[in-house]
Amino acid sequence: MSLTEYSIKNRVISWLFLVILAIGGIQSFNDLGRLEDPAFTIKDAMVISTYSGATSTEVEEELTYPLEKEIRKLPYIKNIKSTSSAGLSQIMVSMEMDYGPDELPQIWDEMRRKINDLRPNLPSGVNSIQIIDDFGDVFGVMIMLTGDGYDYVELKRYADYLSRELELVDGVGKVAIAGDQKEMLFVELSLERLSALNLDMNTVMGLLNQQNSVQSSGEIMINGESLAIRPNGNLDSVESLENLIIHGRDTGNLIRLKDVAEISKGIQEKPSNVITFNGKPAINLAISFGAGVNVVEVGKALDAQLQVLENIKPAGINLDYFYNQSAEVDKSVQDFVVSLAQAVGIVIVVLLFTMGMRSGIIIGAVLLLTVFGTFIMMSINNIELHRISLGALIIALGMLVDNAIVIVEGILVGLKQGQTKKQAAMSIAKQTQWPLLGATVIAITAFAPIGLSQDATGEFMGSLFWVLCYSLFLSWITALTLTPFLADILLKESDKNDQAADADPYKGVLFTVFRWSLELALNYVGLRSLV
Repeated sequence: MSLTEYSIKNRVISWLFLVILAIGGIQSFNDLGRLEDPAFTIKDAMVISTYSGATSTEVEEELTYPLEKEIRKLPYIKNIKSTSSAGLSQIMVSMEMDYGPDELPQIWDEMRRKINDLRPNLPSGVNSIQIIDDFGDVFGVMIMLTGDGYDYVELKRYADYLSRELELVDGVGKVAIAGDQKEMLFVELSLERLSALNLDMNTVMGLLNQQNSVQSSGEIMINGESLAIRPNGNLDSVESLENLIIHGRDTGNLIRLKDVAEISKGIQEKPSNVITFNGKPAINLAISFGAGVNVVEVGKALDAQLQVLENIKPAGINLDYFYNQSAEVDKSVQDFVVSLAQAVGIVIVVLLFTMGMRSGIIIGAVLLLTVFGTFIMMSINNIELHRISLGALIIALGMLVDNAIVIVEGILVGLKQGQTKKQAAMSIAKQTQWPLLGATVIAITAFAPIGLSQDATGEFMGSLFWVLCYSLFLSWITALTLTPFLADILLKESDKNDQAADADPYKGVLFTVFRWSLELALNYVGLRSLV
């Protein structure tokens, strides 16, 4: 028994299939993750190391070369680029494009282990080695924080509070703060005063470094309990710096830092970045989303959280969206829904004039159900709604009706020839099911190089192929099942019963013009050449 015969005879199963596609498709559409662009893995990492007091040559020979040699032992490396400058080593590591997002975290961890194993053999002056591998984080929401009468320190304090609260929202991956200016204590030494007191600058600088260092000061035992001694010598205010004793502890003639220097508090003189918004100094809160989330829903949750925090926001501080990806994604999804509705409407209107109202309704319904079925397949295979998958659906809309049109047209021709609806459906399905499958496979194969590519193109554009694959295969299945089923319900045999069984169904005006054009082209070689 063929699919067509089974779907016509077993109406309950066909209705169940139709309802599953309709309800499941709508539910899947609502549950699908929504992004602006598909997730894309950056296969690069940067190793940043500091080597205090070393020249660029020393950094290269004693730090960069050993690190490069150890990193190259990994079999996944594509290339390494390094820059060595005074006190700083920067190594950019690129992995082969064959490795996907599930494999890279393990690769970066292996690289970290190799670098940590090398650490004891590096010069003692190497202060820190940092590995940055999160270049792929995309910040979908950017909020500008400004405030009249607030300095950077106060804005930063509120930005820290906001970041902690917003990180608690479901679907938020990370909150980064940019544009903040570091608060610093400035010490301007007077060489004249130092000279008069027989002191030098190096002595003062060494004392400052020693005073602000964190060191163990031992432990004492009290009633069997060990208590660590942690003297508080941190220099965290102008007053603590001014009263720092730099000389005379032994003689009693105390000299404090304020005696030889002017001390003030301010922000960093040469900030690494400065952000202004509407002409005002600002701090930027950049929010990235978690993997596979619905960006639109997370955006709504962020709005709700910000509304709650609005009640405790300090007076004069303003929060403004600089970029909101959730709004852009919501607009693109709405545009697709409009395009889908327009496509179904156009199909019905066009077929109304060429095949009749009932045929138009059948094909329009099958088109809609095929798209719903595609949503189900996307949900099963964790394909989000984004620029590429929506583009694939829009491309597919023009091809999804082809199979259904062939089946409906064949049924109409059979009815004109005096066949019953079941006979006409069985006949056209038997004649065209394999040619239609071949045409469907050919259409899918045209996009196969994109979807099956193992490089960055396949990772970014792969959903284009898979969405087209699912939708076109579903269009073939629905054409052989739901299309004959709906035709058996909606089309009427009585309208064509007065025609003879051997009547020519191709006597209409359009068929006559087409037949005449075809015969003309076949009979005249020159005309075929022009075409």
